[in-house]
Amino acid sequence: MSEHSVEESTEGGFPGNGSEVGLGRSSSVVPGRFGEPLEISHAVYSRGGGRLQLGRPLFLCLHGWGSNELDLADMMRYVAPGNDYVSLRAPLVLEAEAPGEFGSGAGAYSWFHDSVPSGEDRDRDIYAAAKAVDDWVSGNIDAQRQIVPIGFSQGAALAVHLLRIHPERYRAVIALSGFLASAAVPGVAPGDVRLPSLEVPVFYGYGARDSVLPKYESAALAAWLNECSWPTIKEYRTLDHAVSLEEFGDIRQWLVLHNISSGVV
Repeated sequence: MSEHSVEESTEGGFPGNGSEVGLGRSSSVVPGRFGEPLEISHAVYSRGGGRLQLGRPLFLCLHGWGSNELDLADMMRYVAPGNDYVSLRAPLVLEAEAPGEFGSGAGAYSWFHDSVPSGEDRDRDIYAAAKAVDDWVSGNIDAQRQIVPIGFSQGAALAVHLLRIHPERYRAVIALSGFLASAAVPGVAPGDVRLPSLEVPVFYGYGARDSVLPKYESAALAAWLNECSWPTIKEYRTLDHAVSLEEFGDIRQWLVLHNISSGVV
């Protein structure tokens, strides 16, 4: 986990979206200010432009810190190969895409201005990222298509937060090694009041030996999910901050239970 070294905050507006959530302080980890508006510009679809299995939900893949849109796209062949997916690239650049000796490097990206921001920094960044993703969904996916966000680490935190800004839009959520925003900043979780009654299915998996996220992060997310969703929570005794074939098997069973995937591998 990176150190959090930031300048003193100066409150500002959140231009262009009518939100009362203000800009936060400047980050010394990823250039910019916590909570600044973001926009999605890169996406990778499964075969057929994500429209081969219109009768089943579309997976919305959200990668973690320092990764890119190809990461979870590759994972989908283990999780739900019978479903369509779209995998988004986070907007904040850690290492730009560039040609290399063995072909094009896909680059490294982040949803937040730190790997695991805390406090108000987390609230502001997770809201900005979730709004960017939800806006992209509204502009690019048919309103009748069911969507299941699936994310790892930062992407898992973001997948869960999509429920907190637009709970009616998302069919279910898969969060792998994620964390939760406190929502202490007013306006960052406007869907919280509506979410519990919807009983949205959520699969949350994490490693008992996670060396990136402390135990209290997984405990906080698990407790919140128990209050606000219809959760299946799995701790993997030997797993670090990673995913595993055992976890994929549990996800496949969960997908069949909730009629999201056929379970065929």
